[in-house]
Amino acid sequence: MVDLQYEVIVGLEIHVQLCTESKMFCACAVEFGAQANSRVCPVCMGMPGVLPVMNKKAFEYSVLAGLALNCEIPSFTKWDRKSYYYPDLPKNYQISQYDLPLAKDGFIEIPVLVDAREDTARMAVARGDAAGTKRIGIIRAHLEEDAGKNLHTAGNFSQVDLNRTGTPLLEIVTEPDLSSGAEARALAVELQRMVRYLGVSEGDMQKGQMRFEPNINLIITKDGKEYRTPIAEIKNLNSFRALEKSVEYEEHRQLDEFLETGRVLKMGSKTTRGWDDEREVTVLQREKEEAHDYRYFPEPDLVPVEMTDAWLDEIRGRLCELPLARQVRYVAEFKLSDYDAGVVTGERATADFFEAAVDAGGEPKRVCNLLTQVGLKLANEKGCGVDELSVTAESVAELAGMVGSGSVSAGAAATIFGAMGETTKEPAVLAEELNLIQKSDAGELAAIVAEVLAANPQAVEDVTAGSKKSKKARGFLLGQVMQKTKGQANPKVVSEILAGKLG
Repeated sequence: MVDLQYEVIVGLEIHVQLCTESKMFCACAVEFGAQANSRVCPVCMGMPGVLPVMNKKAFEYSVLAGLALNCEIPSFTKWDRKSYYYPDLPKNYQISQYDLPLAKDGFIEIPVLVDAREDTARMAVARGDAAGTKRIGIIRAHLEEDAGKNLHTAGNFSQVDLNRTGTPLLEIVTEPDLSSGAEARALAVELQRMVRYLGVSEGDMQKGQMRFEPNINLIITKDGKEYRTPIAEIKNLNSFRALEKSVEYEEHRQLDEFLETGRVLKMGSKTTRGWDDEREVTVLQREKEEAHDYRYFPEPDLVPVEMTDAWLDEIRGRLCELPLARQVRYVAEFKLSDYDAGVVTGERATADFFEAAVDAGGEPKRVCNLLTQVGLKLANEKGCGVDELSVTAESVAELAGMVGSGSVSAGAAATIFGAMGETTKEPAVLAEELNLIQKSDAGELAAIVAEVLAANPQAVEDVTAGSKKSKKARGFLLGQVMQKTKGQANPKVVSEILAGKLG
């Protein structure tokens, strides 16, 4: 019997388009969806004799991201030309960084997976300690210009749109510390949250603002001997699902290939593959280029960048509490579940709004429920953020207090929140206007309970007899009281009165 075990090794290259107003080396606007080839100039089209000028904001955004990734920021970095020939690269080279990147030797922490099933992956950070996270090394982060876009939908020919050419692109390269498709997905999700928190990128994958390229191979131990399969790089993945599924597919493909052919990693055995989303398979594209194939050499038209201590300190001052750290803190400080904390910290503006409502006196769990169950849905319908609704953090805190005191029910609070999104009126005013104030007067409710008990002797008998029907009968009687009061009775008070009368 063959003794075989294997380990999946995954490293990621992530391309993040920075949300600057202009391109990396020229003044052309960065604008998604504009008419093809309408946002171009002689510089980004690679015309003879033109000179590039560095976009300072793009460089600072990249350094800020590098700091958030716990990277070392060298005091000196330079630009290089990376030569290759594609229709969407008009200069036939890309201005990039090779041996002296602007950030290196960092790390990012990702949540440890509890349930890695497709589209239901949940992260465990409930304890708020190191046991809830895994550290993934960052080799480098460097800045470059993006290529254009090839279009293949017009007929039996291709078209090229150069609007994207020259857009600032931050490339982040991880150590091969990931061990599954689910972990690769978790890192991608966390990185998207991070760049959005920092405000350096919108991270919209549908617009091509984040693209992933995993490098995958296996370490196989067979009959006590170790083998490594050839590395496969999967190009230009633009969804979390495609990233996870492609890594999972490669895991099984490489294992099957090894068992069939015995092929192992050696010089020149790296391959580049594409992802067929419909068939959910990877497809061979070409043998992978090595660094020397790109003929890197220093960019002669751009001076190196020297980072001073004062400049670096100014950029470091823009750092904020990052989403995973905030999520862990919410679990520990506000006693939210890891799921609720993950939702409320999904966007920085939502988390800021949540904390403002808590600071205004709102009970954290109730504020969280109002935002996640009502606020986010309402904001999604309006195409805006929770903070952009006509609802203040103070009014949400007041509404949470009304639920806590029993003056309105949780269901009524949802209705009031919706009304708050359409008007500037306070929750107490809306509760009165909408007749949603909950009845908690014990004397008034006791009289209504007595009427219900008199009208339903069989249900009373089922409760007092303690039969199998007891629980259902008690719920029926509670429902009858709620019906008589048009849903305005405080269920807790009614339940206490029923318990007093029926035991």
